[in-house]
Amino acid sequence: MRYLDPKNDLTFKKIFGEHPNLLKSFLNELIPFENKEHIVSLEYLSPEMVPEIPIFKNSLVDVRCTDNRGRQFIVEMQMLWTDSFKSRVLFNASKAYVRQAGKGIQYKGLQPVYSLNIVNENFDNKPDTYLHHYKIVHTHDSEDIIEGLEFIFIELPKFKAKKISDKKLQVLWLRFLSEIEDQQEKISPDFNLFAETKLAVELIQESAFTKAELEAYDKYWDYVSTEKTIKADSIDHGRELGKIEGKMEGLIVGEKKGKQEGKQEEKILIALIALKKGYAINDIIDLTGLSEKEIKNLKP
Repeated sequence: MRYLDPKNDLTFKKIFGEHPNLLKSFLNELIPFENKEHIVSLEYLSPEMVPEIPIFKNSLVDVRCTDNRGRQFIVEMQMLWTDSFKSRVLFNASKAYVRQAGKGIQYKGLQPVYSLNIVNENFDNKPDTYLHHYKIVHTHDSEDIIEGLEFIFIELPKFKAKKISDKKLQVLWLRFLSEIEDQQEKISPDFNLFAETKLAVELIQESAFTKAELEAYDKYWDYVSTEKTIKADSIDHGRELGKIEGKMEGLIVGEKKGKQEGKQEEKILIALIALKKGYAINDIIDLTGLSEKEIKNLKP
């Protein structure tokens, strides 16, 4: 028997987007509630109520959860970390908070919104901390809290690296997401200890998916791979540009010191590198000071 990766957009939504009892369990275990608070009901939103996410599509945001105090929750599974991710999370949570204010609703009637974000990359430099809980607190008194927005980020790679063997339901949910990979044939029997994780495992059996679903599953991994490639290429491009600009800066410093020898050859070398990397002519002119004609006469 083979299993599919539960972090894939298709499998994640099949588990938590179609089985409210599993989503309720998942949220109750992973959100750091206080005073025995817990989710008592949840409602999947209609498509027109789902917050628009222009960049990444692999998020489960179409659910409104209510706990025993009436608070709401957003859940997102983010496969790729970006510099703008926290800002986008803040935007979506704020949007959910503001959306409550319909006609005639007073501000005091607004309920807090929690944002739980499961991230499949490390983004924080604290090696021993995989769970990050943010609140709006007083700068001199952390006990003085403004209720409204709370954010939880969980870094799956850090959790996996800890190799936590605890068999509590909270740990098993995180192990479920971090341990099981695409086409894996054997999984831990620990997942059978709770009805919720046992059902989740059954839902990701490859045999439970149609041919069309499996094709969509594979396309999602192609999407993730493409995004990672673009991200890596962007970093490499920036490094190459930095090297070229660094050489140019060195030329300028050399000029100030009266070191003219070899200046033209260096400019030509920089221009050749930039041409080979596909930089625009105008960018190369800015980098080297060579004329457009001089650059076009070069043969990379």
